[in-house]
Amino acid sequence: MNFAKELMVQPGKRVKLGHYDAGDTCGYEKDAECKKLVDKALTRVDELQDTFYAENKRALLILLQGMDAAGKDGTIRHVMSGVNPQGCSVTAFKVPSHQEAQHDFLWRAHLAVPGRGQIGIFNRSYYEDVLVVRVHKLVPEEIWKTRFEQINNFEAMLAENNVTILKFFLHISKDEQKRRFAERLNDPAHQWKLSPADLAERKFWDDYVEAYEAALTKCNSDVAPWYIIPANHKWFRNLAVSRIIARTLEGLHSKYPKPSFDFSHYKLK
Repeated sequence: MNFAKELMVQPGKRVKLGHYDAGDTCGYEKDAECKKLVDKALTRVDELQDTFYAENKRALLILLQGMDAAGKDGTIRHVMSGVNPQGCSVTAFKVPSHQEAQHDFLWRAHLAVPGRGQIGIFNRSYYEDVLVVRVHKLVPEEIWKTRFEQINNFEAMLAENNVTILKFFLHISKDEQKRRFAERLNDPAHQWKLSPADLAERKFWDDYVEAYEAALTKCNSDVAPWYIIPANHKWFRNLAVSRIIARTLEGLHSKYPKPSFDFSHYKLK
């Protein structure tokens, strides 16, 4: 299956998340064969990253968005497990620092955009400024509404400067979030990942759905489309995301650069 084609939101389409099944697996089952497919995709990403890094002509920016417990950390840990850390960076977008708050909302994002040959992963992103900012009314509506166009212009500028953009919305159901929260509460190894604020945010679920639907609709272009990844099943999430990343890297047709000097003049002693 071509996950890139099946899970990509077509530009111009109005997104209603209620029409997307967070538990969908596109006909795949969690079995040995599926595990082989994931392993194959991860190996392919590793191979392609090596060429991409060596060529040093383009950058790849991967955005991960989703409700709390949607699996952003898990996606990074599993899907990027085989890549060379030298060519990969991860940036988590939390509450802006004092310095970041003194600049426009895209300033800290631009600082973290990967350089040529690099894969940069944003764990959350500048989209928080049309999501949490909107839900909690941190800025007036007339301000966050203007940010949709600013985001589109920002992404278009990056694309024009050889930055390929992949945007994944990890789609989980409210019931699945509840199950994962309960699992964390009962597991000492994961309790640290949960805070009272996370639990309090559940009452804003419908508000976040509305905010995400607006972002997925208004900021979805040919150069920076959204992929809605059914994420109730972690194994399927990993399969879909890894296959889309691999296909994207393949489509860049990176090549190893030619040597900068003639090796025939050198002899090993």
